[in-house]
Amino acid sequence: MSQNLQTRYQDALDYLYQFVDFSLSHKDDLSLEDFTLESMRSLVDALGNPDRTYPTIHVAGTKGKGSVCALLATSLQEQGYKVGMYTSPHLKNFEERIQVDGKPISPAELVALVDEIKPYVEAIPDLTTFHITTALAFWYFARQNVDIAVIEVGLGGRLDSTNVITPIVSVITSLYLEHTHILGDTIEQIAAEKGGIIKPGVPVVVAPQVDSAREVIARIAAQKGSRLIQLGVDYHYRRNAASLDGQNFSVCNNGNFREELHIGLLGPHQVDNAAVAYVALQTVREMGIEMSEAAIAAGFSRTKWPGRFEVLRREPPVVVDSAHTPGAMTKLQETLDELFPGRPVWMVFGVSDDKDVEGMLLELKPSIRKVYCSRSTHPRALAPEVLVENARVLDVPVEAIGNVGDALETAMREAGEEAVVLVTGSIFVAATGRIAWFERRLWE
Repeated sequence: MSQNLQTRYQDALDYLYQFVDFSLSHKDDLSLEDFTLESMRSLVDALGNPDRTYPTIHVAGTKGKGSVCALLATSLQEQGYKVGMYTSPHLKNFEERIQVDGKPISPAELVALVDEIKPYVEAIPDLTTFHITTALAFWYFARQNVDIAVIEVGLGGRLDSTNVITPIVSVITSLYLEHTHILGDTIEQIAAEKGGIIKPGVPVVVAPQVDSAREVIARIAAQKGSRLIQLGVDYHYRRNAASLDGQNFSVCNNGNFREELHIGLLGPHQVDNAAVAYVALQTVREMGIEMSEAAIAAGFSRTKWPGRFEVLRREPPVVVDSAHTPGAMTKLQETLDELFPGRPVWMVFGVSDDKDVEGMLLELKPSIRKVYCSRSTHPRALAPEVLVENARVLDVPVEAIGNVGDALETAMREAGEEAVVLVTGSIFVAATGRIAWFERRLWE
């Protein structure tokens, strides 16, 4: 990138981040009343409603929605479609959020679009960073003449900026308690917010849920006249094999298991996500979009989603993961038990200030032998010294090392050949650990 483009690129990011960014706000500064769709609707109207120029798939949920988006997008590409994908947050570069056929928008394209959108933004009050970024994605996909776009909800669903779209299929992945200061402190309230993406007459594919969450979603679907397609009810699936090379599974409809599918994503929960994506693609086909079983199989096998139980080195193992709820930590422990049975874990850990820290840590208690408390550069990241006090619940040695890369290097040096070094907590910590691994060439 030239010096001139680098300057203009940084100016564009500075422009976007000058607006209110709820993802950077501390939990005590937020409530549901802070979120509204009025300004977002005004912005996309002013841009000519670019989201209406291509069909979309809308994906909400607590865990797995990014993986589901990646599986959907890659499979649709295998079918030969030009596919847009909008996800958040990014692991390294902002442009990762807006992709076409797996390639992020270029810095030059982002700069040009930001310059072009400024007059529209200036005419509309109360816009946020996420409003503008979402509109940029919709606009970019229209400019790129995509055949279809996969859109991930940012937070919640009902009042999320992405919820101005009318998709051909809605998807709700696994639900857990999260962002309770905004979305509510019961699973029923969470389900109601996530279920807010359900549109009248648009089918909705739902991952297995606890009964109380499932009942809320079913009630919303019935009120909207939307066909409800449930994993575990309308479709069943089974996991057939798993190793560090990936997993095989089969999906059943009408009593017959389909041919075996393979994914490179690791952990039993990723089979749940793949099954959801598979059923969503079946539903897309029913909506008139051509989609072959061969394209699904090839897409699933090719899908990568970095930072989600990503094994950076097999021996001695180094893993980065972005589990940031107690439920996600449960899945993480299951995956550790399966792929690295009986091996102790030296963990680099950091989270944001709205997380159930002790609840998360206790889920990993069977494996952890030492914790290095660290933090990303995210404004909401908890101080390592605060995490140290929380981590004492594990009754293992705890050390504060503020820089994630330094913490990872220390863990690798101290853990020994039989241990697993794990970087986890917020996605920002996973991303920082991953960047340090590659930039510091820690495998050498």
